[in-house]
Amino acid sequence: MGFRLVTLNLNGIRSAASKGFLDWAAQTGADCMGVQEVKAQHVDVSGRFDRIGDLTGYFHFAQKKGYAGVGLYLRKPPSAVITGFGSDEFDAEGRYVEARYDTARRKFSVISCYFPSGSSGPERQEAKYRFLAQIEPHLRRLKAEREFVLVGDINIAHHPIDLKNWRSNQKNSGFLPEERAWLTSLIDDVGLVDVFRRLNPHPEQYTWWSNRGQAWAKNVGWRLDYHLATPAFAAKARRESIHLAPRFSDHAAVTIDYDASI
Repeated sequence: MGFRLVTLNLNGIRSAASKGFLDWAAQTGADCMGVQEVKAQHVDVSGRFDRIGDLTGYFHFAQKKGYAGVGLYLRKPPSAVITGFGSDEFDAEGRYVEARYDTARRKFSVISCYFPSGSSGPERQEAKYRFLAQIEPHLRRLKAEREFVLVGDINIAHHPIDLKNWRSNQKNSGFLPEERAWLTSLIDDVGLVDVFRRLNPHPEQYTWWSNRGQAWAKNVGWRLDYHLATPAFAAKARRESIHLAPRFSDHAAVTIDYDASI
């Protein structure tokens, strides 16, 4: 029994649905799908988007309408679902949902998370730094007590290989030295694994393209969507893929098959 885990920033679930997302998602064979930027409320999702095929959705919505929001579509019912990670500021923005699969012998979680973007200006960049400062100790504590994999749009390209025009983006949000150093610390010090990069060391593996200019046509992209896992679970990863067409969003879905059962 394998475990297929997909992550996709929807850039609005209603928009993605109008482009065929629901039919595609039902046919992926996913055991779990993390989604970000749902941009909807419970009333919008209930009865329309709370199930995809035989997957049941669990969500963390933002208080602000049409903003952020994350979800997990799960084949197997979890033992617990946790929304938010204990931050008054960022839990109000609907950025974290965790499904736990705990037994007497093991503790395991799948997390869908949407990191803030700082591209709109200095105020949001400062908010992004506050988020990074708050999520890191949470993930450190989580790793001390359980295996987990966090999927989502973390809005950071880690290395030059992870974006097309790295030289011209060194002063832009998403590739700032402080952001990249934070991600390096999460991997080297906290001990999480960038699972996709462990499986695929090749260039031009992008998951987001700006809507400006001809970024998609020219493949001027960024790799912003990740599977970040504890080492024991990361070691079970076997195959990765990025879904490029058809498109449902300005992001592409990242699928990884794990030799694991939950």
